[in-house]
Amino acid sequence: MKRLLACLLLLATPAFADPIADFYKGNDLTILIGHPPGGSYDVYAQLAARHIGKYIPGHPNVIVQSMPGGAASKAAAYFYNRAPQDGSMIALFPETIAYVQLLDPVQGKWDVRKMHYIGSFAPVNTAFMGKKGGNVTTVADLQQRAANVGCSGRASQSFQYPAMLKASEKLKLKLICGYDGSASYTLALLRGEVDVVSKAWNAWRAEDRDNLDSGLLIPVLQAGLERTPELPNVPLMQETTDDPAAKAQLTFISAGAAIGRALLAPPKIPAARLEALRAAFESAVKDPALIEDARRGNTYLEPRPGDKIQAVSDAIIATPPDIVATAAKAFETE
Repeated sequence: MKRLLACLLLLATPAFADPIADFYKGNDLTILIGHPPGGSYDVYAQLAARHIGKYIPGHPNVIVQSMPGGAASKAAAYFYNRAPQDGSMIALFPETIAYVQLLDPVQGKWDVRKMHYIGSFAPVNTAFMGKKGGNVTTVADLQQRAANVGCSGRASQSFQYPAMLKASEKLKLKLICGYDGSASYTLALLRGEVDVVSKAWNAWRAEDRDNLDSGLLIPVLQAGLERTPELPNVPLMQETTDDPAAKAQLTFISAGAAIGRALLAPPKIPAARLEALRAAFESAVKDPALIEDARRGNTYLEPRPGDKIQAVSDAIIATPPDIVATAAKAFETE
């Protein structure tokens, strides 16, 4: 009888096994970012690393790995083509990777339709910022004056938004790229080396609060599909023109703001592991501990599930060819 019971238990054990927990237990889960530590990508990745692991079966140790280069294009290409595909590495990349795929395929060596969004912590309306006493402190200044714009690389919104704005509204903007991330070109603005720079409002409010509160930094314009509630009087790019074609172009380039700071899984991740990560994200962003952690760090939260973010990304890729061609031409002229 004892032998029979032992055999029955052995036969029953596989039915209770958790392959997801078995995969993650005792292992690391890496969150790859394409920017240096310290910026908003790192802030959200570190927030995820501190909280999501307890909701993933097996409770992996979650770490953040930085791979800067080409405004995250280096990391995105690595993630798509060479990184582990089994779910041991996920990523947090700019909302612009779909645009790079469409507009700069030599650099955008990936297909976002084959990657899988896990969930977004928050949308990221971009704020164009001028400096008190500087050359650009209003939309009229931006439209009427020659201005130097600081940016990192062609894969970043810091290049793409002003390039499209320049082309669609015929503005006299000189884009000066090559800065190593938003911290570098923000410093360039404060030093007076450039007249205006742009980065996620989420980053401005967390990293530059003192300069915003003192009035040294002045929000001039924002990019997104809707004005962020924290900048209700700052116009959207597409609100600064009455030309229908320009509006369509600026709306297209702004759509990525809805993707925001989102976690991304690789193309070949097993479906069950993707669902486990999505469920873990949904639980983590409702956790009072994560919410309080974000509050202490002045980190904006407005989470959305992965399938909703995937739909936004897919819609960008499905943009009519004429609008894509106009955008590509605008970027080529820079």
